[in-house]
Amino acid sequence: MVVTKEEDCLPPATETPRCYSPSSTTPLAELETVRSIEIVESSFLSPVWLLVIFCIINLLNYMDRGAIASNGVNGSTRSCNDKGKCTLATGIQGHFNLSNFEDGVLSSSFMVGLLIASPIFASLAKRLIGVGLTVWTIAVLGCGSSFAFWFIVLCRMFVGVGEASFISLAAPFIDENAPQKQKAAWLGLFYMCIPSGVALGYVYGGYVGKHISWRYAFWGEAVLMAPFAVLGFLMKPLQLKGSETSKNNNRLQVGNEIEHDQFEVSIETSKSSYAKAVLNSFTGFAKDMKVLYKEKVFVVNVLGYVSYNFVIGAYSYWGPKAGYNIYKMKNADMIFGAVTIICGIVGTLSGGFLLDRVTATIPNAFKLLSGATFLGAVFCFTAFTLKSLYGFIALFALGELLVFATQAPVNYVCLHCVKPSLRPLSMAISTVAIHIFGDVPSSPLVGIVQDHINSWRKTALILTSILFLAAAIWLIGIFINSVDRFNQEETGSENTRRQELSILTP
Repeated sequence: MVVTKEEDCLPPATETPRCYSPSSTTPLAELETVRSIEIVESSFLSPVWLLVIFCIINLLNYMDRGAIASNGVNGSTRSCNDKGKCTLATGIQGHFNLSNFEDGVLSSSFMVGLLIASPIFASLAKRLIGVGLTVWTIAVLGCGSSFAFWFIVLCRMFVGVGEASFISLAAPFIDENAPQKQKAAWLGLFYMCIPSGVALGYVYGGYVGKHISWRYAFWGEAVLMAPFAVLGFLMKPLQLKGSETSKNNNRLQVGNEIEHDQFEVSIETSKSSYAKAVLNSFTGFAKDMKVLYKEKVFVVNVLGYVSYNFVIGAYSYWGPKAGYNIYKMKNADMIFGAVTIICGIVGTLSGGFLLDRVTATIPNAFKLLSGATFLGAVFCFTAFTLKSLYGFIALFALGELLVFATQAPVNYVCLHCVKPSLRPLSMAISTVAIHIFGDVPSSPLVGIVQDHINSWRKTALILTSILFLAAAIWLIGIFINSVDRFNQEETGSENTRRQELSILTP
């Protein structure tokens, strides 16, 4: 017997189901049993252990981003004051004598590889995760061994390619295999690693860069990631709902030998007609993209996420340097690291648990996104207007706490506004969009603004104001979702009436 295990077909009574799979009358207990059987068959690791592995890989990825932004690794150019007292050039910026714009390009170059590779890995990540993590490890080693600015930029691009190997797969897999009432909490745990990793990178990069060399910070990251690259080759392919692999396995489970033979024949056929197979792949991709961009809830969610990520990306890269210059923080890496890791963990987990608590639905997720982002923007904006260091830390911490509470809700919407088979592509396109329109341009643009006005306080205030735009877009998402649900209900009622008339008509 084949059972469709689709938890999304069992929504809370308070919301109309947004389910795109065939309905199932199988009891929830049997669904859980079938899910466990399929998970064991697809990998030798349990969902909990895979969650742990994904979290550690995510932590290391974002630790790398934090490390390169730290004052210890990023450093500064040689400068002199009016009295003739000069500071020595330090870190990458000092070693290669970079302007703030070039320094910002160094941050964005990582995203180029990520953007190019993400859509490709959306379908291949389950088979090439080991290759991707190996590329990441080698690229990070190259960063530490850089001899010129262009070389380290090239290496940062390949770091992005490596990260793309698992980002499209991790969130959909976690969402599908989390307990029904803990989906947002599991996503919260995974996305908690973003602020935690960045914060850990501030501390790690600041310490290693100051006491040893900025090069050793990159080499240390490579050593930490190497075991997971090996594990990526040992793990069996993971299967997602709606994927062709999953469908083929279900056919094999009912003992359909003809399907197996046809599958083997199709492999031979694809070898002899490679060009046609490639064309069909592009055609299928284009159709999926058309369906995705017609989903208004997905589009408005990503637009809000782009505005949000524009600010967060610039915060994560320029934060320690801005804090050092505005408030003369002697240990800016440690202070920003401590604030970010505490607020990131508490905020991200709180967002996930709160969404589960109020019932995880798309309207509730949008309400949480809009409210938390607006309040967080108020606190962060006010913090940068203060002259007191302690006042700044207190208000900025509250702002970060609220801003990081959005991680689980925004990805919940991204996953649940499309049918299961489109979830990897949804995550990939969301990732591409928030980077190409968000933190890719934000770091260089903030560098240009700072080079022009030469005031980190004013630059930070201009940047923070964009969070209000993100809150407004997510507020619109509540109304877009309501209209979308109303139209779906009207379409369903119309179809029902037509069926009734067709039965009554001779």
